[in-house]
Amino acid sequence: MAAADLREELNCSICWDIYTDPVTLPCGHSFCQGCIGRTWDGQKEIGETPSCPECRQRYRRQPELKRNLRLRNIAERLLSALPKSNGTGVLCTYCVHAPVPAAKSCLLCETSLCGAHITAHIKSLEHVLIKPTTSFSNRKCSRHKKLLEYYCCYDGACICASCCLAGGHWGHCLRALKEASEKKKKKLRKVLEKLSPKIKETEREVQRLQERSRDMEERAAGETERVTDLFKNIRYRLEALEKRVLSEVSRQKEELSLTFTSLIRELEIKKDEMSRMIRHIEELSLDMHLVDLDISETLVTGLAGIVTRIKGRIWGQKTMDLVLDTNSAANNVSVSGDRKCASFSRTDQRHPLTPDRFESSQVLSTKSFPSGRCYWEMEDLIGL
Repeated sequence: MAAADLREELNCSICWDIYTDPVTLPCGHSFCQGCIGRTWDGQKEIGETPSCPECRQRYRRQPELKRNLRLRNIAERLLSALPKSNGTGVLCTYCVHAPVPAAKSCLLCETSLCGAHITAHIKSLEHVLIKPTTSFSNRKCSRHKKLLEYYCCYDGACICASCCLAGGHWGHCLRALKEASEKKKKKLRKVLEKLSPKIKETEREVQRLQERSRDMEERAAGETERVTDLFKNIRYRLEALEKRVLSEVSRQKEELSLTFTSLIRELEIKKDEMSRMIRHIEELSLDMHLVDLDISETLVTGLAGIVTRIKGRIWGQKTMDLVLDTNSAANNVSVSGDRKCASFSRTDQRHPLTPDRFESSQVLSTKSFPSGRCYWEMEDLIGL
């Protein structure tokens, strides 16, 4: 008895079956999510605002449905605890000696019948036969215990004849349950007809995307392999270049080291030679005669030549002809035609105005010396 009462409390007031995925409205009443959705769809079709089928509270907008997880868990536990048939389907109620599958169920008698026991029920119009079922409560009105024969379009609920006359459905748009069922099935078939091509199109689209995904993965794998090989080749070339550069640096280092060693040895020899000459000159200076003047002049000239050659070897002396930039010469500087000679001029040369033009007596060369030590060799005409 307690289980029956609990099942009654867990029945949805729309479908009169145990809750399936129950949701709770702001007014506190709970329904199956699918049942309340279909109810509000029916109200929308006749231009009514959504309302609670239990207390009739109306809402300006369709409220948010909150899933009642606790109620769902209780309903699932009750369903798992209900006794199940020993056979594969619904059994005949009257075949007590052996389990016989039922062919129909009678809503009036609330029994299931096999082919042998169904004859009497077929002859009577009062006995409504349906497909075999073990749940009769959802086929009858919970208030009047009568068969559900009509469908209320306003509330989206199945009702009995008493509900139509004395219940809360008076004045609502009513249809015969079979008619409403056929209409709903027809609407669902149309939905299926529309969905079937979309499903096929979706399947084709999924297949196309899967092919593109596989193609993208293959291309990505190929690109990854190509980039890996490219960088491997770059690393190999860089390592080879590094070895060549280091080898060249080492070679030049050894070559310069040998050059410097040879130059130092040669300078040491020249230094000893100059030392001997200096000592000889000092000896001559102590006892110098007129006859020896030519000898001393020769010694001085030779010593100066040795010094000059040593300076040239040390500094890597190299002469270079300069080419002067006429665009930088001041107006009081005269530049020769071959642009290798510049001289001061008291006459204004009236050079064209350029950004690089000096205002004082200066002129630049077209070439520069990024390294080394340089000096000027000039001819002094004044004799200073």
